[in-house]
Amino acid sequence: MAQTLVSRSSLKTPKEVADLRDWIEVADSLGQVQHLNGADWNLELGGIVDLVSHQSTREPALLFDNIKDYPAGYRLMANPAASRELSAILLGLPPDLTETQLIQEWRQRAKSQGAHTLLPVDERKDGPILENVQRGADIDLYKFPAPKWHERDGGRYLGTADLVITRDPDNGTINMGTYRMMLQDRDKIGLYISPGHHGRLHRDKYFARGERMPVVAVFGEDPMLFLASSRGLPLTTNELEWAGAAKGRPIEVIRGPVTGLPIPANAEIAIEGFVHPDHLLEEGPFGEFTGYYASQMRRETYVQVEAVYHRNDPIILGYCPGRPPGGNFHTHNIIGSALVWDALDAAGVPDVCGVGHLPSAANGGLVVSIKTRYHGHARQAAMAAGSCRAGAYLGRYIIVVDEDIDPNNVDDVLWALWTRSEPAESCDIIRSAWSTPLDPRISPEQRARKDFSNTRMIIDATRPFPWKDEYPAVSGPSPEYTAILKEKWGEDLFK
Repeated sequence: MAQTLVSRSSLKTPKEVADLRDWIEVADSLGQVQHLNGADWNLELGGIVDLVSHQSTREPALLFDNIKDYPAGYRLMANPAASRELSAILLGLPPDLTETQLIQEWRQRAKSQGAHTLLPVDERKDGPILENVQRGADIDLYKFPAPKWHERDGGRYLGTADLVITRDPDNGTINMGTYRMMLQDRDKIGLYISPGHHGRLHRDKYFARGERMPVVAVFGEDPMLFLASSRGLPLTTNELEWAGAAKGRPIEVIRGPVTGLPIPANAEIAIEGFVHPDHLLEEGPFGEFTGYYASQMRRETYVQVEAVYHRNDPIILGYCPGRPPGGNFHTHNIIGSALVWDALDAAGVPDVCGVGHLPSAANGGLVVSIKTRYHGHARQAAMAAGSCRAGAYLGRYIIVVDEDIDPNNVDDVLWALWTRSEPAESCDIIRSAWSTPLDPRISPEQRARKDFSNTRMIIDATRPFPWKDEYPAVSGPSPEYTAILKEKWGEDLFK
C-alpha cells in the first residue's frame, strides 16, 4: 500500500519532538525513512549505510528491524537527517533554502530565540528510560544489536551517535560529548576520547586526583541532542541546556541513581558506570569519520557498567563512519558553519558573507566568503576561522573567497581557487595546529613521540585586493538579472 504523506504544516515542530520516536514519525510521514528488515549486525548494517550514503540518488533515513539474532522491535536508526530537507526540519528552518541560507537563518533564529543562551533541564522523578532496569549480574550489553560496522573494525560499537555525560570535578559543570564506545564484555564498554575534547579534560582531572570518573552514556536519543553533543560547542556550554534552548523546551532528565549525572528521560538506552584510571582494555581499530583507520588497537579506558536502563523495544541511534560525506553532513555543516560565522563576528572580522565546509573533506576543508575591504582582510578572516573552537579541530585547508562565491558550492569554490589564487602568493602555512590521533596524515614518527599536531594551509582565493577593481569581469548574467529570470521562469525550469 502506498504511504500517505502529510503536509509540512502538520508535522511536529522541534519543540514538540520529545525523543527519537517522535523524530522517526516526522521523517516517516514525509516518506524519508527507508525501513529494512533482516539485516545482519555483523557488517551488513554498515555496508548498507555506506551504499546508501555514497551510491544512492536518494538521501533517506534508515531504520533497521528484525536484525539478525535479535527480537523484532530492537531497532537501529542511521542517517536520521540525511537530506537537506530533514536537516532543516530538525532545526526548525524552512526546508526550501540553500545551504548558505540555512546557515544564516539558523544564526538569526538562534539569536532571536535564545539558542545561544541556555535553558536549564527539567529534572523529573521518572521517564520512559526507566521502563527496564538491570543491575549486577542482570547487565548484558550484548542484548542490544550493536553493529560491527566494517571488516577491519576491532569489535562491535554500541556507541557511535551516543551521548557521553560527565561532570567537571573542580566546578561541577556538565559536559555532553560524542565518543566511540566498543563493547568489551556484558558489563564493560570502551570509552575512547581524543585529546583536547571536553570529556578528556574531565577524565584527566579525575585521574590526576587518583579518582574514578562517573559516566552516563546514552545510545538512542532525539537527534537534536546528538547534534548538541557532537558539534564542539564552547567549553563553558552545557550541551543539554543548549539543546533545550535550541528546541524551545527544556530537556527532561532524571538524576542517575548511581552517578548523580543527568540522564535524558526520553532516551532509548542508557548506562551508568565509572572509568578507573588503572583499568584498561584493548580497543579498536575503528574506521573514523575521516574515512580511515588512523588509530590501531591499543589499550584504552572503559566504563565499568553498574546500571543499564532502556525502553521497551529500544532503538539505537547509530553513526556509521566512513568516507565523507556521510549521512549527517547537512546538520553538522549548518551548526558548525554557524558557530564559525559567529566566531568571526565576535573577532571583529567585517563583511562575512558565508561560511561552509567542503562535504568530502570532513573537518579539513573550511571555506569563508567575504567582501574584501582592505589589504589583509582575507588572511584575517582565515586565521580567525581556523583559531576558533568550531574551526580548529583537525582542520587542514582554510579557503577564503569573494562574496560572489557560494562557500557551500564545491564547483564555485574550486573555480575561485583555480582563477583567483596564485600558489606562490596566495598560500600561508600554520604549524603545530590542533589535530588528533585520528588524523590519517600524522606520520609514524609523530605518533611515536605522541605529537598529534598538523599544519594548516590558508589559501586566499579572493581577487587580489590592490588591483581587485581591474580584475577581469565575470561572464554570464548578473545576480540581479538571474533573480529576475528565476522569478519569471523558475516554476517551469525547476519544478
